[in-house]
Amino acid sequence: MAGVSISARVAGSAAIDARLAALAAANGDLSDLMDGIGLYLESSTIERFDTETAPDGSKWTPSRRAREQGGKTLTDSARLKSSITHRASATEAEVGTNLIYARIHQMGGTIRPKNGDYLTFALPGGLGFRRVSEVIMPARPFLGLSADDEEEILALAEDYERGAVPEIEG
Repeated sequence: MAGVSISARVAGSAAIDARLAALAAANGDLSDLMDGIGLYLESSTIERFDTETAPDGSKWTPSRRAREQGGKTLTDSARLKSSITHRASATEAEVGTNLIYARIHQMGGTIRPKNGDYLTFALPGGLGFRRVSEVIMPARPFLGLSADDEEEILALAEDYERGAVPEIEG
């Protein structure tokens, strides 16, 4: 795959790791379970954009745009929210996005101009432009496992072990 790749790994709890390892040892291919986990985590991640809440339960710092214009933080165009997807294999489930700017929102950081001395932004309502030497973005984590996610993954694993097909509500 060409382009830029950004990865973040979130380890599950010891209970999740142990349960999945035992299931893998007993069954080998966990593709169906991993797809169910991926679907669930995709839905859970998308829900964070609606609640503006990090996986640890903390509220995101509201963006200036959301404060001044109304609306939700990280949801102006909903492009980031809409880009959340999952993929699954026999041994893992991944949830994420391919948008290059996702990393700065997830982890926070300082944005500086690459060319020139200033970043230039159009002000809302056609009020002109603003020039700044840098922008400090607070972290607004949307990827990760919440306590509820961990409970649901264990429940999905239990259902899988009993032979039930994981059903995910979207």
